Amino acid sequence: MFKIETKRLIIRDMTPSDESAFVAMSQDTKYQRFYDESDCDLNKYKALTGLFIAQAVEQPRKSYQLAVECKDSGQFIGTVCLRLEDNHQASMGCAFARAAQGRKLSQEAALALADFGFAELGVHRIYAETISKNLPAIKLCKSLGMRQEAYFREHRFFKQQWWDTVVLAVLRTEWRKA
Repeated sequence: MFKIETKRLIIRDMTPSDESAFVAMSQDTKYQRFYDESDCDLNKYKALTGLFIAQAVEQPRKSYQLAVECKDSGQFIGTVCLRLEDNHQASMGCAFARAAQGRKLSQEAALALADFGFAELGVHRIYAETISKNLPAIKLCKSLGMRQEAYFREHRFFKQQWWDTVVLAVLRTEWRKA
């Protein structure tokens, strides 16, 4: 089983026992504000749990969709992911339960996973795409040393409106300097 430990977290492969907390996190209205309604269906998150478990044993592994567990409590508090793509590129994302927000736990998890991607997987560039109004996600990306590479106007349509998106990224050479 894949595992990274940080000062406060255990970042590991998802297990069936994570499903209920993962589904509950996805049903929070604050979590759902930047997602299409169809992306927030609880059955979709149940299916995603199974998908993430299956991806953990694929060879070669292309997706590290990981559970984040609080070391002190042993509770599932969120997810962090690194999805490998062609040309040594990877996309990154994370989601944390509302109760775990505001303590820089997402930054701790994302730093650890990005470091793994650059140091162990040989990734050249890690990027993230998010809705331009998702200021906490943008702040997190910038705290990782990412810079904004693109701004797409009216790029996604959901919740009866068009949303702008941004792409932020960091290169391995920039990561080493940071």
